[in-house]
Order: sequence, then C-alpha cells, then structure tokens
Amino acid sequence: MSESENAAGPLAGVRVVDLSSVLMGPAATRTLGDLGADVILVESATGDRNRSMGAGPTPEFSGVALNLLRNKRSIAMDLKHPHGRQAFMDIAATCDVMITNLRPGPLGRLGLNYEAVREVRDDIVFCRAHGYPSSSDQADAPAYDDIIQSASGIGDLFRRMGAEPMLLPSLVADKFCGLTIANSVTAALYHRALTGQGQCIEIPMIDVMRAFVLAEHGAGAISEPPVASAGYARILTPERKPQQTADGWINILPYDHEHYVALFEAGGRHDLAADERFATPIERVIHSDSLYRDVASVLDQRTTAEWLELCSEHGIPATEAATLDELVSQLPVDEHPVAGPYRSIPPPEQFSETPPSVRRPAPRIGEHGREILAEVGYDVETIDGLIDTGILSES
Repeated sequence: MSESENAAGPLAGVRVVDLSSVLMGPAATRTLGDLGADVILVESATGDRNRSMGAGPTPEFSGVALNLLRNKRSIAMDLKHPHGRQAFMDIAATCDVMITNLRPGPLGRLGLNYEAVREVRDDIVFCRAHGYPSSSDQADAPAYDDIIQSASGIGDLFRRMGAEPMLLPSLVADKFCGLTIANSVTAALYHRALTGQGQCIEIPMIDVMRAFVLAEHGAGAISEPPVASAGYARILTPERKPQQTADGWINILPYDHEHYVALFEAGGRHDLAADERFATPIERVIHSDSLYRDVASVLDQRTTAEWLELCSEHGIPATEAATLDELVSQLPVDEHPVAGPYRSIPPPEQFSETPPSVRRPAPRIGEHGREILAEVGYDVETIDGLIDTGILSES
C-alpha cells in the first residue's frame, strides 16, 4: 500500500468532508478517495457503525471497514457542542465537497445544512442522501437498505417469480445509491470547474431505487395506457439461475438462435434444433421458462470445463459459478498497520493516465484529528483544549 502523496487519481486536489455513516455514504466517499480525493471522515468518539459490521481482526476494524474506510483521514468530534460544530465548519470551509446521509431534521438541528455550510464556502458541492425527498412528508423517516428495497418493489419481484416476497441478499440499495452519489458529485465538480458555481445535490434513495428497478421491469406498463403488466419476463422466471454440470455449477446464457442450436446439438437434443421457441428474440423472451429448463437439462452430461470450452468455440456467454470464498481468495493481501494482513478489494476503475489507487489504509477512530485541525489553522494549545474537554477524540 502506497502512502505516497504523489499517487494521484483524476480527483487529486479535491477535498471532501464526509459526514456519512454505515454503507451508502461511505461507499461513495471510498470511490472518491480511490479516485484521488482527500477525504476527511468525521466520526463520533465510538466510530462509524461500519467498523462493527461483522467480524474483523480488531473491534475497531471489521472486514467491511478495512476496505470501506481506506483512502480517508479520520477526525472524531462532538458536533453537538458549539466548539465541535465550529471546528467542523472550519474544516468545511477548506473543502470542495460535503457528503452526508443525515436526515434533514437532524442535519438542521446541528446547523450543518446547505444554507449554513454555504456561508463558509459559497462554491461547495453539497450532497445530502437520505431515504425520501426532503419535500415529502417522509423526509425525516428513517430508511435503511431493507426499507428501501421493500419500498422500491424488490419484494414484489420475488412474488412475481412465484416465491414469497424477499429482499436481495446484498445491500444493493446502499451500494447503488453510493455510486449515484459519487457520479452526481463528480458531475457537479465539473459544472463548478466550468462556471465557478457550487450547488446542493439531493439523492433520495427511494427515487434512485425506483429508477433502478423499473429500468427493465417497467416493461409494457410504462406505456400510457399500459400495453402489458410491469415486469420483464426473462428476468422474472425462477429458472434463471446457475445450472449444474457433471462436476459443478455453471451459468450459460445462449443469446442468439445459433447458440441454442449449438447447445442442444452438443447435448444430444437434436429434436430441439429447429424449435420455434428460440427462433426470434421475442419468442425467446416469451418462452424463457421452458428454454432455461431445457438448457439446464442437458448440462449434466459434461463437465464444467467441457461446457466452457464448447461455449468459447461458439461465442456463447458462459462462466463457472463462483463462490464467495473463491472471490475473496482472488483478492490481493495487503498489510494494515493495526489490523495486520487483510484482503484488499482493488478499485475497479481503470484510467490510462490517472489510475485510482489505495494510498492510505483505513484509519483508526480520530487518527488524523490533530493533523486536520492544524491544516485549518488550529494551534497545539487549542487542539489540546478540545481534547481535554472531550470535544475532540483521538486514538
């Protein structure tokens, strides 16, 4: 892991104050940090909740936090105290971006809303992300991934598949909204670079996830009047899943007519080679259920490797179905100064000129408080006073 300040991504020089917690906001600021931004994480004395999300090598560092908090510096302050709030404002005045997932009510009571922060930095890009629009009667309703998944119809997708309503076994709302935050902030920074104008961005999770779900599942219901019910048939079949081979699990997705012909011929189902169910794209969607079943029915005749070879020869999309343990084992091992060896999830973006990087390990709670306050003009005596009164905490 490089601590070099010379390792610069496309957002090098951008300074972000991160007043967010759990996963959505921290995922966004992790992305910005990977891309080169200097991210200042403002925590409470007990640290962010993601520090205790599941097991980890120390109480302060869950496996989640080791990757989620990288490329950030931590300062732990009591924002309810006037001196803590002032210190926050002094930091915000030096920042290009502020990101928070505090609801409008708590944010206003702390005096840290857009109107207040704009007084100390008039061109700031201020992003607030919470469950529901601030203009709605649910503006201050608490919302977590489970709540937003249900409110955005995820459970209904399972019902339409013939199962009981369930949620996806992934924090998909938090993570996708985190990407939306990062995209929106980057666009606003570009706008500011052109015009000098900052702005307030609002990311309501419910709106983001409604758009996410309905992108394909709005389907024929999008027309007015509707020409069909909501839901994309090919995706809603319970037959859409990994398929068993002679020695493991694979996922094969024949997409074109010739793909089906090649698979059924190889599987000895010559009777299906001229089947009208896969003659055209629309017929393949209509008959998704039976086609998925027919494909799965021939795959136990060969090994996974044999099917992958055949699919490669015919250009058929296919992959061996991975397990979570296999995915983790593929990650590089890094060394954390406190937590020790851990598996590092590399930044997924690839830039030819300004590649992202992991420059800093996940910080201890309040590890950089003195450093950050010194950067905004606080002297040692003032910092010591904040620590002595419990307003500032340090590791």
